[in-house]
Order: sequence, then structure tokens, then C-alpha cells
Amino acid sequence: MLLAPFRQWGSAVVAFSGGVDSGLLCAAAWRALGSRMLAVTVSSPVESAGDVTSARELAELVGFPWLVVDHDDLDNPAFAANPPDRCYICKRARFQRLQELANQKGFTVLVEGSNADDRGDYRPGMRAVLETGAKSPLLDLGFTKEEIRTMARALELPIWNRPSAPCLATRFPYGSPVTREGLRQVAEGERYLSELGFHSIRVRHYGDMARLEVLSEEIERLGSMHESISDMFKSLGFHYAAVDLTGYRRGSLNEVLE
Repeated sequence: MLLAPFRQWGSAVVAFSGGVDSGLLCAAAWRALGSRMLAVTVSSPVESAGDVTSARELAELVGFPWLVVDHDDLDNPAFAANPPDRCYICKRARFQRLQELANQKGFTVLVEGSNADDRGDYRPGMRAVLETGAKSPLLDLGFTKEEIRTMARALELPIWNRPSAPCLATRFPYGSPVTREGLRQVAEGERYLSELGFHSIRVRHYGDMARLEVLSEEIERLGSMHESISDMFKSLGFHYAAVDLTGYRRGSLNEVLE
């Protein structure tokens, strides 16, 4: 089913983040089109650590053609100001650039990895998908995240269980500027908690305070390590480290928009 759209389009550039959604699309495009597809990964200071590495490893494993494009989102003041439609600003700029690349190289369409579960969240970036004409076959075919992981596992793609890793700008409350120093603090803080064995981590950046989200069942362990964790976050430049007692949940900074 997923191969049919690619065969209909004839050639495609796939926006490949390194995650499971776009990784499955790359594998499907490669099976349907062979060398008439190109996976493109955007490298930016706001991307989560390991995204480019994950993308490269899958491209080498499966064998599909792959390209990295450098793009600094922070060069755009409208993005750095972090309004509620920040994701729209980001995706529109990126997809316009990728669409230009597709046109220059003679590819028919630009494909991206939104899925059916994205309909249930605040997703201003979807407007950019529509405006730039990018295709969203996973969304159009109604595939959920769970179904995508199942298909990726069946294809033996090692990213099938890779945790979702939205860009680091999502750690900043709307209206709080996204800065290079803040991105460094968030990235190093999340890497530290990951090395301690925590899963589904988010370090939310509130100026001199870091709000830590971990799975609810891991909050007690986080609290038991409060002294060393507090010292670490102070060394990163935060004055305070607070634990969100609700625990990790997807899109928690969007709750203020409801």
C-alpha cells in the first residue's frame, strides 16, 4: 500500500529526520523507486543529538541515496522569537528549500513523514506542508505511530523503536526566545539524564530554571538523585531544577494554548 504513491509519483525527495516515520518512508521509496529517490536530512542547531547519525546509519544499511543540507533556523528572527506558530515558520522555510532542491535535481515531489496521530496534537507545521505542496503518504493512508513502528520492525529497520525526538526548540515556552546557549543547556541536560538511564526525557527551559520531565514511574528515582542532578544543572547555568510531577507527556508546552 505504501509503495503505490511513490510509484505513481515516479520520483521523490524524502525529508528524512532520522526518525521512524521518515525512515519508513525512505525504505518504501527506495523499494518503489530505487535511484529515483533521494533522502535529505536537514542539519541545524535545533535538532536533537544523534539525528544526523541515525539518518546516516539507516541510509548506509538500506542503501538509499542520502544528502545532508545545513540550515540554521536561528538565522531567522521570526523563528528565534518563538511564537506559537514557530513550527510553521520552521517547516515552511525548510520545505521551500527542499522543494527547490527537488526541482533543481529533477524530482517530482517532496515527501514528509506526518502520520495519523499528528491530527490529535497542535501542529502549526501542517499548514506549511499544505502551502509548499509536500506529500504526506503516512497521514493520507491513515497510518498511526504504532502501525508505523510495526511495519518498520517487520522490515528490520533498527530505528523502529527510536523514541520521538522533536527539535530542541520545543523545550522553550512560547514567547521565550530560542538561543544557542539555551539549546546547549537543554541538549547537555537531556544527554546527562539519558546517561543516568532515564527514558522519554524533556528539559524545559524557563530562563534560570529547568523543568524536568521523565516518565511518571521514574520520578521517584529522579528525586532520590536530587543533589547530584541539581549540581549538574547548576553547572549548566541554571539556578534551579524543578521536577514536573505530572511526568513526561507529549507536547506539554502546548497545554497553555488550550
